[in-house]
Amino acid sequence: MEAKEQDVSLGANKFPERQPIGTAAQSQDEPKDYQEPPPAPLFEPSELTSWSFYRAGIAEFVATFLFLYITILTVMGVNRAPNKCASVGIQGIAWAFGGMIFALVYCTAGISGGHINPAVTFGLFLARKLSLTRAVFYIVMQCLGAICGAGVVKGFEGKNLYGTYGGGANKVNDGYTKGDGLGAEIVGTFILVYTVFSATDAKRNARDSHVPILAPLPIGFAVFLVHLATIPITGTGINAARSLGAAIIFNKHDGWHEHWVFWVGPFIGAALAALYHVVVIRAIPFKSK
Repeated sequence: MEAKEQDVSLGANKFPERQPIGTAAQSQDEPKDYQEPPPAPLFEPSELTSWSFYRAGIAEFVATFLFLYITILTVMGVNRAPNKCASVGIQGIAWAFGGMIFALVYCTAGISGGHINPAVTFGLFLARKLSLTRAVFYIVMQCLGAICGAGVVKGFEGKNLYGTYGGGANKVNDGYTKGDGLGAEIVGTFILVYTVFSATDAKRNARDSHVPILAPLPIGFAVFLVHLATIPITGTGINAARSLGAAIIFNKHDGWHEHWVFWVGPFIGAALAALYHVVVIRAIPFKSK
C-alpha cells in the first residue's frame, strides 16, 4: 500500500499542473527562469569572417530598398493626383509606411533583426544589443538600399515628374520652424524605438509565447500612427536612411536645406528610448550583480 502511495506521489511530481501563460504568468510569485543576456561586445572582429554577418547586411539592404520603393511611389502617386480624393491621401501614405515595416520586419527579423532604420540600429547599439561593427555595417547597408530604392522610383517616374513632385524628400513644411520639425522627429522616433524595445524584449518573450509572433505588428502600427501625426510637419522622417535616399536622388535645395533635422532628431529620439528602456523599464543598472 505504501509503495502505491509513493508511485502516486512520484507521478504527481512528474506531471505538474499546466503553468499559466501570458499576463497570468506575470502575476505568479515564483521566480521566472530568465537570465539577463550579456551585453554585446563593442567590437567583434570574428563577425567579419562570418557569412551570417554579411547575409544580415544584405537582408537590411534589400528590406530598405523595398521599403523606399513602395513608400516613395505611394508619396509620388498622392502628389501627382489632381486632388486628395483622387488618391489614397495622407492615410494611404501612412498605411504604406506602416504596412511595409510590418511586412519587412516579419520577413527579416530572423536574419538581421529587421531594423530597416539607422535610428533603430543606433538605439539597439546603445542598449548593447549588437556590436559597433554590426551597427555601422547595418547603417551603411540601409542607406545604400534606400538610395537604390528611391533611384528606381525616379527611373519609373522620369526625371521631370520626380523633381516636380518633390521626390518624397523630407523637409520642414511651411508654417513650422526647424525646432518644430526637430521636436516632431525626436518624439516620433522615440515612439518607434520604444515600441521596438518593448515588442522584442527578451524577458517578455520568455514569459509570453505569443510576443515574438506579434512583434512586427505593434512596430508597423507605431510607424503608421507617427506618420499620421507628423506628415503635415516634416513629411515624417524618423528614419535617416529613408530621408537620405530620397534627398540624394531628389538632389535639390529643398531636400538638403534642413536635412540635418532628419539625422539629429531620430538619433536623439532613439537614444532617449534606449535610455528609458534600460534605466526605467528594465532598471538594468540597479539590478544586483
